Order: sequence, then C-alpha cells, then structure tokens
Amino acid sequence: MAGRRRGATWSAFEVRGFRMLWLAGLLSVAGDQLARVALSILVFQRTGSAALSAATYALSMLPALVSGALLSWLADRFPRRRVLVVCDVVRAALVALMAVPAVPLPLLAALLVLVQLAEAPFSAAQGAVLPELLGARYEAGQAVQQVTTQLCLVLGFAVAAFVVTGVGAHAALAIDAATFAVSALLIRAGLGRHPPPAAEPDVVVATWWRRSWRRVAAGAVVVGKDRTLGTLVWLGWLALFTVVPEGLAVPFAHQVGAGGGWIGVLLAAEPAGAVAGALLLRLVARPVRVRALGVLAVGTAAPLAAYWTQPDLGTALALLFVSGLCSAYQVTAGATFVQLSPPPVRGRALGFARTGMIAGQGLGVVAGGLLAQLAGPATAIAWAGTAGALVALAAAAAWSRRRPDAVSAALPAEA
Repeated sequence: MAGRRRGATWSAFEVRGFRMLWLAGLLSVAGDQLARVALSILVFQRTGSAALSAATYALSMLPALVSGALLSWLADRFPRRRVLVVCDVVRAALVALMAVPAVPLPLLAALLVLVQLAEAPFSAAQGAVLPELLGARYEAGQAVQQVTTQLCLVLGFAVAAFVVTGVGAHAALAIDAATFAVSALLIRAGLGRHPPPAAEPDVVVATWWRRSWRRVAAGAVVVGKDRTLGTLVWLGWLALFTVVPEGLAVPFAHQVGAGGGWIGVLLAAEPAGAVAGALLLRLVARPVRVRALGVLAVGTAAPLAAYWTQPDLGTALALLFVSGLCSAYQVTAGATFVQLSPPPVRGRALGFARTGMIAGQGLGVVAGGLLAQLAGPATAIAWAGTAGALVALAAAAAWSRRRPDAVSAALPAEA
C-alpha cells in the first residue's frame, strides 16, 4: 500500500506542463531566498533595528493586500500561460534594477513592492492551471510541489547567508532576476495556452475599478457562502502567526550570539520539518489527512510558545523543526480548498485565499518586528506562538463540525 501511494505521489511528473511549472517554480523560489536574506541582512547591518529588518522581510508579503484584490482576476480573464509569462518578465526586469549597487534602500523597498504586486496574478493563474493539468492527480501534484519547494527552501536558506556574504547582496539580487527570466522561458516553451473559462459579460457603464473588485469579490462570496471553504481558509491563514520566527531570524541569531551562517540554518529548520511532514502524510489515507487538519494546525503554533523560556540556538532549531513538521497540513488543506471550489471562479477564490494568507503573514511579521524591538525577538515569537495556538484551537473545533469524513468523500478519487 505504501509503495503504491508513493508511486501515485510522483505520477504528476508524467504531465509535461506540470514538469515545466514545477521546475520554473523551484528556480524562482531559490532566487527569492537569496533576495530575502540579502535584503534582511543589509537592512539589519545598516540600521541595527529588528523592526526595520522584519518590515523589509514583510514587504515581500504585504503588497498582496492590493495586488490580490486588483490583479488576481487576470487569471480568469486572459490565457493563463500569458499571465504567468508576463508576470515573470516583469519581475525579472524589476529585480534586475534592484541589483544595481547605486540604488538606495528606499528605492529598493519601492521596487520590492512592485515585484510583489505581480505575485497575485501569477499564483492565481498557476493555481487555476494545475487542476486542469493533473485532474485526479491534483493532490499528488500539490504534495510533490510542497515537498520539493520546501526542500528548495531548506537548501536555499541554508546557503543563502554564505552566498550573500561571498558575492554580496546586489549580486544575489541579480541571480534572483535571472531565475525569473528562466522561469518565463520554461513556461512559454512547456505550457499550453490554457484559456480561461467563459467570463460573465461586463456591464459597460461600470468602471474598471468596480469591475476589478467585483471579480475578486466573486471569489470571496464563494468562500463566505460555503462554511467548509471558509474553515479551510481559516486553517490556512493561521500561517500569519507561524511565519514570525522567519521574519525575526536575523535579530534572533544576533540575540543568541550565533554567527551569520546560522541565519540560514534558522530559516531552513521550519521548511525541513515541513518536508518531513509532507512525506509522512503521504503514507496515510486521505480521510485521515483531512480529519487531522485541526490537530496539526494546533501543533504548528504550539511549539513556538516554548520561546517563553528564551531558548538557545539548538533548542530553537528543534522547536522550529517540530512546528514545520505539523505545518505540512497546509498541503491537504490547500488541495481540498481548490478541489471544492467551483471551476468558473476557482482562480478568484484561490486568489482571495492566497491574498489573505500572504497579507496576513506580512502583517504578522511587521507586528512581530515591532514587539521584538520592545521585548526582544524570543519574546515576540513566544507571543505569536501562544496567540496562534489559541486561534488554532478554535479553528480545529470549527473543522470538526464540518464533518471531515464527508468532506473527504466528496473529493475526486485519488490517482
């Protein structure tokens, strides 16, 4: 049984379009880790401020508040390959500008915001294409993406600090720009057009602004009317608490007296746990995975509450690994959400969910940075873990009322 399940997990690679999207995504993830570490270290070295370092990290998330609302509908209006390629080309050009050494920090921050504005339509288009490509293999494909992306995060974070130290922050940004360019080429060559589903006719007298918000609101309305989808979104948005250690990795390493190289190890600990958790979850039946969503959500936040003890580096790494191990529930939660969303508004519904998650993570990192400035990084992480565990308990109770076994039975059969 376990052997058949492992074979089904990797069967997504039989689909050429998936292989291209997968490889393009890994390139972009690897480059992004270089850019994030480079900017965080650069700001902390120049300012010595935990709040500003966290705020810089959060700039890779907060623009989703605007881009998701205004731009994710593009995935349901234009051919999805075109959306993916254009977003990558735009991001490659902007990051290339960031790599110019003469660019001051305020302009770097502004360019980073523009880069992230392109994330919402890219993610919405990617999320809408995958179910079409994979069909019954969709959750297997999601698991593959989660495992390999987290592995890329582990390796990327582990070496990013050394790379930034060796080649410099601006060279690291140039590498990031190159990954977006290669991603665009892969998607253009390896993915079909994937035209969007027939859209509802526009009202001629409506302004572009109203039309944009109406399209996005359609996804929010779908989620709001379906309690199961709403609870799945709630479970996903718990990441706003558990992302805080990531945003505070640089000041926490400074607090415990760790060298610069340990910043990457701190950032890699949670993704390493997520890889292990995703592999373990694929060994059990889907009804068990769906039923365990609430328990694992609590297990993701609870270890961070142990930061009240002001842990040393080794203990912190262990806590982050356990948190990541439980966070693998996000694979099943995300796949279940997509498969239950109506296809005509799937791109917008997914854009709404991802927008809230990314924006929530950005706000969580900013709040954690401000608290760290006042009470220290470890205390800020402890507050995030305690609050996250309490909210996760409420989400777990709500999920148990959604009858997880019935939800699992309503999903398409696994490949």
